[in-house]
Amino acid sequence: MDTIVVGYDETEPADRALTRAIELAKAFGSRLVVTSVAPVLAGTLKSPGAVDPTDPPERHAKELEHARSVLEKHGLEAELVPAVGEPAEAIVQLAEERKADLIVVGTREPNILMRLLGQSVSEGVAHRAHCDVLIVH
Repeated sequence: MDTIVVGYDETEPADRALTRAIELAKAFGSRLVVTSVAPVLAGTLKSPGAVDPTDPPERHAKELEHARSVLEKHGLEAELVPAVGEPAEAIVQLAEERKADLIVVGTREPNILMRLLGQSVSEGVAHRAHCDVLIVH
């Protein structure tokens, strides 16, 4: 397992995913790529939506810095990749670009609104990915 991509957003599920990815990277000598995706609002067919003002890219840059400090405590380095877009799509695209062997994402119990709207990033990644996906509970 050469490359592991981790979706990270400084939530408890993402912290668990990062921890598991660290364990795997150490066990297999894998390269880690950590991304945090600033979501966009719904757009039109011709243009993507605007960045969600309640969840700006600056917040995701700070989340990646937090991930870097966690990695350093474990003696690891990673490529940190901020992104903007639909989170599941952006994570899968990055995994394809980096030829990842595995994507690691966290999950939380979705509420009724998330179930109705289908807004689970982990499910979206699992359905779109062309590599293995580890969903950490």
